[in-house]
Amino acid sequence: MDLKIHEKPELILQKLIQFNTTNPPGHEKACIDYIQSLLKDYGIDSFVVALDEKRPNLIARLKGEGKSSPLMMYGHVDVVTTENQKWTNPPFSGDIIDGYVWGRGALDMKGAVAMMVASFLRAKVEKATLPGDILLVVLSDEENGGNYGAKYLVEQHRHLFKDVKYALGEFGGFSMELDKKRFYPIMVAEKQMSWIKLTVRGQGGHGSMPVEEGAMLKLSRLLEKLNKPLPVHVTPVVKEMIKAITKELSIPKKLLLKQLLNPKRTEKVLNMIGPKGTLFSSLLHHTLSPTVIHASDKVNVIPSEITVEVDGRILPGHSEAEFAEELKVLIDDEAVEIEIVRSDIVETEVDMTWFDTLGDILKESDKKAKPIPFVLPGVTDGRFFASFRYPNLWITPMNLPADFNFIQSVHSEDERIPVECLYFGSEAIYKAIQRIGK
Repeated sequence: MDLKIHEKPELILQKLIQFNTTNPPGHEKACIDYIQSLLKDYGIDSFVVALDEKRPNLIARLKGEGKSSPLMMYGHVDVVTTENQKWTNPPFSGDIIDGYVWGRGALDMKGAVAMMVASFLRAKVEKATLPGDILLVVLSDEENGGNYGAKYLVEQHRHLFKDVKYALGEFGGFSMELDKKRFYPIMVAEKQMSWIKLTVRGQGGHGSMPVEEGAMLKLSRLLEKLNKPLPVHVTPVVKEMIKAITKELSIPKKLLLKQLLNPKRTEKVLNMIGPKGTLFSSLLHHTLSPTVIHASDKVNVIPSEITVEVDGRILPGHSEAEFAEELKVLIDDEAVEIEIVRSDIVETEVDMTWFDTLGDILKESDKKAKPIPFVLPGVTDGRFFASFRYPNLWITPMNLPADFNFIQSVHSEDERIPVECLYFGSEAIYKAIQRIGK
């Protein structure tokens, strides 16, 4: 029994990474069991709820003063595949090299779970003053739709989250350097998910007899269209985010970035910014990413039908119908069959109640911190909990090196997190659970 492990979040993270929870199939049980054993060592009761015993979800609670509604913090321990990636170090080793913990999930999101667990254990040891109860919820299956995790809990066990008013969820609170200024985007909203299947058809046949206007040629044209941006949309949160950033920039960059808010100039400005504008681009458009293609399964057979699976993301405040219409206009081909495979669209309102509190915590830890509101380009389990109508906020505070691109490092090869960030984040979360609701 190690009752000091809460003081070393990197040790917790190393252990979490060493459980291969690649989803599918997930098999998160051993990882969840480890967290449950840690809680037990500290005298904290917990229980699991599972649709599949190999894919459980853990729930634990620390009692607060009862002066505020319960606060939930949640995270998932499943990770995406490392297949076809070239890693410098083994992806499930959890090795610490040059001040970084290496491994799949270091950023998404076992690193954040390690921070949460460390702060939760610390609150128990130090008998922290908590305005309300704190729920720790560790989930399975976030990376493949949440069917065994958050979606299952929300649909089948809603009573477990009774009276919760706020939740600390995935991402946000990481540092981002622009013009030598250190911004900390605090997540107050996220894009919504729409998975799409597109089908093209053409004459099939034997590979020795090429065909004209076959499905492959139609596919190439379709992919070229999908590479073009959809129309610009300036949402209220992104508008406030860009305004907050421009206040801190030098005049030339200030004037340039402000033009992102002018839909007639947005694309031109993004081109001028270059690769660094990727994040802004995703926050100003609905996006489409072709990810899976199904065609012939034999080299000598010309396919008569090809399907493309597309990961679509919709800006908050916009409907699936609007998104589908933009997609139809972009494709501009009645012969392409469009099917919405799955959508998780939840209408939520941005709640800035605790934004200043969270910003103050960041500034206490980093005197150069400039907190700004942020819309997450992806989706999290927050879309399921949002059905309870309570706001989700940041949970991965990290003081990253200036040259570290957080967004591009998630799901990529050589995923890693600075050890220093784990301490920074654990301390910030520990402060947050004592102040939210106070």
